[in-house]
Parts: sequence; C-alpha cells; structure tokens
Amino acid sequence: MPPGETRRQVVDSILATLKQETMPPVYGFVNGKKVADYPLQAHVLEDWVKAGEPLGNHTWKHTNLEKESEKDFIADIAKGEPILKRVDRKGDWHWFRYPFLNEGETTEKREQVRDWLTAHGYRIAEVTLDFEDYMWNDPYARCMVKQKAGVDEHDNIAWLEQSYLDTAAEFTQMFRELSAKIYGREIPYVLLLHCGAFDAKMLPQLIVQFRSEGFTFITLPQAESNPAYSIDPKIGYPNGGTLEELMAKVKGINFPDNTKPYKKIDEMCR
Repeated sequence: MPPGETRRQVVDSILATLKQETMPPVYGFVNGKKVADYPLQAHVLEDWVKAGEPLGNHTWKHTNLEKESEKDFIADIAKGEPILKRVDRKGDWHWFRYPFLNEGETTEKREQVRDWLTAHGYRIAEVTLDFEDYMWNDPYARCMVKQKAGVDEHDNIAWLEQSYLDTAAEFTQMFRELSAKIYGREIPYVLLLHCGAFDAKMLPQLIVQFRSEGFTFITLPQAESNPAYSIDPKIGYPNGGTLEELMAKVKGINFPDNTKPYKKIDEMCR
C-alpha cells in the first residue's frame, strides 16, 4: 500500500468510480481467510454489497488447484461460504472464480471440481480479458514511499500510468483477435481486475479507454449467457489461463505475440 492509504480507501475509491461511471453491478471475489485475519474487512464487504455490488467465492485462502488435491480444494471452496452468507445474505454469491485462473492440470481433477460446483449451485466466472493489472501496484507503492521521503518520482509514476493503459490496450486487442479466430466473432468479454491502490487510481481512465475502443459494459451473468461460455475445453492446463487461452490450445491456435514491461516494472523505484 502507498503510505497513508488504507485498503478501505481503495475499495471506497473503486465504489465511487463505479457509481460515477454508472457501471452495472460488478462482482467482487472473496477469500474468506483475509476476513478471518483482519475481521474489520467484513465491513468493507458489507459496504460493497450495500453499494449494489455482488460478491462471489474465490476459495478460503486463494488456493492453487494445481498444488492441491481435488478434495482439499473443494473443502477450501466450502470453507469460504460462511463469510459470504454473513455479508451477502440475499445475494447470488454462487459464482466461483478459480485462483490464478487455474482449473487443474489434469482433466480428471478439472472435471471432479466442476462436478462439485455444479452440484452445489455454482457457476464458473470465466475470464476472457486479462492484462495482469496487479503488477503495477507494488511499484506504485514503492514510488509513493520515495516521493513521501522527498524524492521526485513524477516521471516514474507517469510512466506507470501510461504503461498500464498501453498494456491494457494491447491485450484487449489481442483477446479480440483471439476471439475472432476461436469463435468466428467477438464475444462479450469478462474482464479481470484487482482491488489495488493503483487499480483504483487508474480505473476512471481505464473505463474511458474501453469506451473509446467501442466497449459498453454489462453484468457477469449477461456476458456468460453467451453460448461461447457454455463450451468446456475439457483439458488440463498447467499454470492456468483464460477461457480463450484454453480454447486456443484445444483448437491449435497460437496465442498472439505480446509484450509486458516485466523487467522495468520490477526495477521501478527500488
């Protein structure tokens, strides 16, 4: 976190932007252990719900299915349910997002977890647009620490802002091209973002950028009512990936070449 900023302020900022931009309801995916470790964060989730935003299950402790047995992974999903019941009593929180977008490295493991989710009323919140937005949060916090100490980090922060938007634009275009190759058309996309301080800062600009690229915004259930989301690629995929990446693998379509400024981001404001 940048100095002087709290996680509560991050979420409040995101909620304010969603209201200002008249966005449809946005799902927030919850790891219950975070609330167990920091009980006051339950109030943040309650305020999210009061603002008209829904919640979903993201496992108890952000478990990686590839590193767990099916039984332990399923137990971790179930362990996350009590906090959702408590903070979102009337909500449709039976949406599940896999941590790390990892749905299992084998088809057997994948299908066992999916069968449990179906039997317990869950729908899978697939992702079809992702640019690893979380990468910019740590360097931003480092730069703000140095700036508070009197170091002028204006140029570095400006670079972080521009590279964030540029990378979002690059990957948006790639996923649009991939959609055309896989499905023969564009599909309604599901965008993955994180509740970080830099994400909150950049969200207004990111929404403007998406609108300038021709996008309008709909809900997760609306997007996933599209037939594209009913197609199960039925493959184990080590390290995980978006639905489009899995579908491309099945169809023998190469993921487009891309660039992300990993090295510069890692070195920024050290």
